Amino acid sequence: MSQWSQVQQLEIKFLEQVDQFYDDNFPMEIRHLLAQWIESQDWEAAANNEAMAMILLQNLIIQVDEQLDRVSQEKNLLLIHNLKRVRKLLQGKYHGNPMHIAVIISNCLREERRILAAASMPVQGPLEKSLQNSVVSERQRNVEHKVSAIKNSAQMTDQDVKYLEDLQEEFDFRYKTVQSLEQNDKNSALIKQEMLALQAMLNTLDYKRKEVLSKIGRVIHEIDMLMSNMLTEELLDWKRRQQIACIGGPLHGGLDQLQNCFTLLAESLFQVRRQLEKLDELLTRLTYDGDPIPVQRPQLLEKVNFLLYNLFRNAFVVERQPCMPTHPQRPMVLKTLIQFTVKLRLLIKLPELNYQIRVKATIDNNRRFVLCGTHVKAMNMDESANGSLSVEFRHLQPKEMKTSAGSKGNEGPHMVTEELHSISFETQVCLYGLTINLETSSLPVVMISNVSQLPNAWASIIWYNLSTNDPQNLSFFNNPPSATLSQLLEVLSWQFSSYVGRGLNSEQLNMLAEKLTGQQVSYNDYQLSWAKFCKEHLPGKSFTFWVWLEAILDLIKKHILPLWIDGYVMGFVSKEKERILLKDKTPGTFLLRFSESNLGGITFTWVDQLENGDVTFHSVEPYNKGRLSALPFADILRDYKVIMADNVPENPLKYLYPDIPKDKAFGKHYSCQPNEVSKPSDGGGKGYVPSVFIPVSKILNDSTEPHSPSDLLPMSPSVYAVLREHLSPTAIETAVSCKLSHS
Repeated sequence: MSQWSQVQQLEIKFLEQVDQFYDDNFPMEIRHLLAQWIESQDWEAAANNEAMAMILLQNLIIQVDEQLDRVSQEKNLLLIHNLKRVRKLLQGKYHGNPMHIAVIISNCLREERRILAAASMPVQGPLEKSLQNSVVSERQRNVEHKVSAIKNSAQMTDQDVKYLEDLQEEFDFRYKTVQSLEQNDKNSALIKQEMLALQAMLNTLDYKRKEVLSKIGRVIHEIDMLMSNMLTEELLDWKRRQQIACIGGPLHGGLDQLQNCFTLLAESLFQVRRQLEKLDELLTRLTYDGDPIPVQRPQLLEKVNFLLYNLFRNAFVVERQPCMPTHPQRPMVLKTLIQFTVKLRLLIKLPELNYQIRVKATIDNNRRFVLCGTHVKAMNMDESANGSLSVEFRHLQPKEMKTSAGSKGNEGPHMVTEELHSISFETQVCLYGLTINLETSSLPVVMISNVSQLPNAWASIIWYNLSTNDPQNLSFFNNPPSATLSQLLEVLSWQFSSYVGRGLNSEQLNMLAEKLTGQQVSYNDYQLSWAKFCKEHLPGKSFTFWVWLEAILDLIKKHILPLWIDGYVMGFVSKEKERILLKDKTPGTFLLRFSESNLGGITFTWVDQLENGDVTFHSVEPYNKGRLSALPFADILRDYKVIMADNVPENPLKYLYPDIPKDKAFGKHYSCQPNEVSKPSDGGGKGYVPSVFIPVSKILNDSTEPHSPSDLLPMSPSVYAVLREHLSPTAIETAVSCKLSHS
């Protein structure tokens, strides 16, 4: 089943997450129509290879053309229109930057895998539960309801101001009429009657002025209360969800809803401001003793302006944190002289501001780093699929400045990966006579000068965003706090779900907990230090816990990803637990686990039964990336042979734990079927016999000697058949044991 088919079967809450990251940059129609083809391409490699990205872009356009021909024959007008639009987008937007579309598609596929992994995990961790708190959802609904009510109140006050304006115009007319009559006869009964009527109208005007000012005051108070409480909490919650999403957690939504609330409040405040300006006009035409406008209007206008200043300042946010396109799963780690992207949004979406706000990006104030590239750009509504007022910097590069001695500060492999920096942004909004200076900053970033520093830098980003919701504590690692083990394990599971498409189950997390603490502990109570996570070596090892775990992630990503996603790699299980699981199983049952002593190694252990009925276990030397680059792991499991003394070579691996036939589990991942014995003429070019690598291990009868596999030996099926036909098992064992000499 294709990945897209699995996505379509998800529950609605997960489908809503998928919907959030498909937009006009990569329309969902194309994902749906070209699902199989898209999933068969290596978009991640293309994201770092411009020539490959250009070829994939051209092929993508060809695929769209083929779909366009098909739907044209079916006369599907809507789909024809959409496909033509997509084709124009692909040719126009990405022709000059094909790696950008490769990055977008790669990110979409990765997010799909993460969501599929999250959907398959039966238990939510404490962090994810806190993000989906029902109280938060209720507050979101209350905010939207109150904003809507405020907007309605402001519009109704507009009608009151209009009524007041009409009433005053009538008063002006009648007053001028009385003045003209007075010139002829000041003492007539008609004039006295008109004067009484004018006094009644003035009383009504005074009452209406007070009423309008009171209603305006209530609207302002409602906005003030909403901004001070619920809206501020909503914005802080969104920023916290963004932090968690950056370290692999659930996708953070809600920014469009916040934008709607901010925009409606801004529109209401500007509407109130216009109402106060209208009252000022009415004041210039008519005032009297006890007039409430000159007393109350200045205070109300000052409060409106104050609220507008605060609203705009809070509305200027970093929508997408700094990230190198080459490492989309590692945001906030920036390499010197390598481009990164960052996107900002103003949550107040007013047409008058389109292309009117220029944003400037800078880094730190310590002058150690500078930003190269285009660091001033205008916000606009045209680049975002949802029409938001935003700006995306795509060509910024951090550069380390030379010191006074002419050398760079910490440039090189020893740059401190616990040193935090900040990318700052500033702009100015000029609107309706108001000038508002806006500033915001990214979450703390870590600078590296070599990709070898990336794992430890990423560990710093994880620890910071797990441990604090303070967006700007650049001295955090002067005294890093401890983290709750339960939350840390949840984040570690996210590393696997976001990076390699499948999270960790409770048993795997238990093993990691024991490795971190050296004992069985309660998740909820245990506090783990930063040093234990990333600084101190594991007992008896020359590496830290995080380096060990990062090497496993790299191994999965590059060599065993399909097996991991299928759930066939138990991976995190201790040797002791491994034997408990296998001891009662059918001989030949095996499981796959990650090496605890070799970085980035994977091994398999199988259970066997001796003639006397005793159970024995065999584990092969871990396979590392060097050996797995020569032979796919699934093929190793298929072709693996063991040579026992006085026995012919055989494959001891029969069932994947608990009882899955090996070929049923891994058959679809075999690179090809084992070659049958071939004649030289069948071998292809120049009459050679085809050869394949066959992994072979030797197990001695003497149980006191350690079991160790040999290196992978090149042995064709035909050669192996000849050996079996002409040599005894002992002779074969002797041949396999010998060291190979290079010819």
